[in-house]
Amino acid sequence: MKKILRITTVPMSLKILLKGQHRFMSQNGFEVIGVASTGKDLYEVEEAEGIKVVALNMTRTISPLKDIVSLWEMYWLCKKEKPTIVHTHTPKAGIIGMLGAKLARVPIRLHTVAGMPLNESTGSKRKLLIWVEKATYAFATKVYPNSKGLYDFILENRFTTKSKLKIIANGSSNGIDTSHFSPEVVTINQQIELKENLGIASDDFVFIFVGRLVGDKGINELVQAFEKLYSQNSSIKLLLVGDYENELDPLLPITLQLIEKSNGIIAVGFQNDVRPYFAISDCLVFPSYREGFPNVVMQAGAMGLPSIVTDINGCNEIILDTQNGLIIPPKHTRAIQEAMKKIYEEKELYQKLKKSARIFIQSHYEQQFVWNEILMEYKFLQSRE
Repeated sequence: MKKILRITTVPMSLKILLKGQHRFMSQNGFEVIGVASTGKDLYEVEEAEGIKVVALNMTRTISPLKDIVSLWEMYWLCKKEKPTIVHTHTPKAGIIGMLGAKLARVPIRLHTVAGMPLNESTGSKRKLLIWVEKATYAFATKVYPNSKGLYDFILENRFTTKSKLKIIANGSSNGIDTSHFSPEVVTINQQIELKENLGIASDDFVFIFVGRLVGDKGINELVQAFEKLYSQNSSIKLLLVGDYENELDPLLPITLQLIEKSNGIIAVGFQNDVRPYFAISDCLVFPSYREGFPNVVMQAGAMGLPSIVTDINGCNEIILDTQNGLIIPPKHTRAIQEAMKKIYEEKELYQKLKKSARIFIQSHYEQQFVWNEILMEYKFLQSRE
């Protein structure tokens, strides 16, 4: 049985972003080994997916000495396991995994691109990140941008050749299980109970954000926009589902104060199961600065919610403006405010967007289709070796 190393920088990515895919591949002719930095999430992947996992510490920051150690460990892991395929996700895992696999002469080296931190970087840091990106693609045998926007960006900036690039399925790294993310999975009684626990009235219009509560996700602008609307209409609520990252990308102090003091903002922290929170909400607001192919927007759509998203790659492929959501410019507080107001005031438009939300996701990003396309790619590449 041929071996695949699936590598992400942190185990949470292995656990959440590729959930279910490891087991599927192991049931279809491959021995899958999950590799990420150590942590309980890594061993939860082992149990949930029924695969072997290996802890290999990698930092998310630029750390030359630690990165050299990680590269050495990756090289020896490849020499020991002798995989046919190494498939990496996330930037640091990409450069460590692709170079380590190249040095160890792994024949098939694949990297999925799902967003680029360099898009929000400047100066020497941006130049370094561009070099890392180009190096990662150079060491890979195939590169998979998970959105059309990323595909175009990579070609326009000449990070690699067109022959190395391919978008699998319609985009996305893992698709979406629309039987799991379905409005029917949360009962009316469960919704009523959760709303009561959170202090949400039955007739409140609830906007929701799911993800890391950081600057790059547009939380500063979102909170400011919501507070202006809330001062005019107290029957709206903003539900924030996710953790802060105070070390890597902290929110502005004024934003933190507003979240803490506002009667209209409800922050519930990270949740293992976000479906109940989608179920009590009316619209996702996702004003991110940069994305690859955001799972959250697919999840919301599968749960029957329209979305307000920024005009960035990934988001502007999952959402078609005025069809299943609204598209606005990034980093634009006023645009967020106007879109939110439009959503809850224009009832006919809202119902149109809501009606289309789940149908679009089912027809474009069903998980089983995405998995089968990735499996076919693996088998095709293997047949050529």
